[in-house]
Amino acid sequence: MVYTMRLFLVVLARDKRHIGEKIDELKNLDVPYIIVCGEPTRTSGVVYRTPRGKYDAINFAAELIPEDADIVAFNDVDTRITCNFRDMLRHFKDKKVAIVFASERVKEGPQVLFLRMLNPIRKRIPLASSGELMMVRRDILPALLPLKPCKAEDTYMMFKALELGYKAVFCEECHAETVRTKRIEKETPYRRKTVAGIYQALSYTKPPWLVRIFYTFLPFTSVLFLVLGRKGYYWTKGILLGFLDYARGDRSGSWKTEYMD
Repeated sequence: MVYTMRLFLVVLARDKRHIGEKIDELKNLDVPYIIVCGEPTRTSGVVYRTPRGKYDAINFAAELIPEDADIVAFNDVDTRITCNFRDMLRHFKDKKVAIVFASERVKEGPQVLFLRMLNPIRKRIPLASSGELMMVRRDILPALLPLKPCKAEDTYMMFKALELGYKAVFCEECHAETVRTKRIEKETPYRRKTVAGIYQALSYTKPPWLVRIFYTFLPFTSVLFLVLGRKGYYWTKGILLGFLDYARGDRSGSWKTEYMD
């Protein structure tokens, strides 16, 4: 029954580097889609949007989603969907479920360990979503959008859905393969961006009290990462810098510093 839900996929692309391989993937998955790209291209199924941040691309894409879509999936262009992602649809049998997000699969680098620590926690407490592959019930999108400028637009959408009384499901058995930082020094700008974005999302929404308490104390508890050595040092540094960015008034929705290797 859940497989009769009409699925539409929105792919977000900063530039056109991975568009060709993503289109091949989507054709094999046999799912209708639109790609919002921050670089002009004449490729069919791709629309150009001046890059302002993923939050803006999502707002723009909302106008392009067919009216008959039941579920909208958001996916980053530089990922590979290596699971039967339609299995995520089964969670929508519960009418209170608004968002289902998959796990990120990282094969190398310091985030392999970070995700091993994070995933068991967010299986129980919705601390952070994953924009690599996230499904949203179409009929609640108008209540979530438009998004304000935010560097963590995926978590922002989840927090907003939770505030409205809906549920969010972390579907750990489904995943999108991606590449993250390979050198631990790059963890600082990456963590800085995501943490600043999460505090932005918190300022726009009212997620469950456990989530708010967690982030209230995160700047203090982040020092516990130091027991992990150099990885922990760069994680702690990134978390503290991200919190300071937000505290100093950073409300921008994009990140210009390159953190990938």
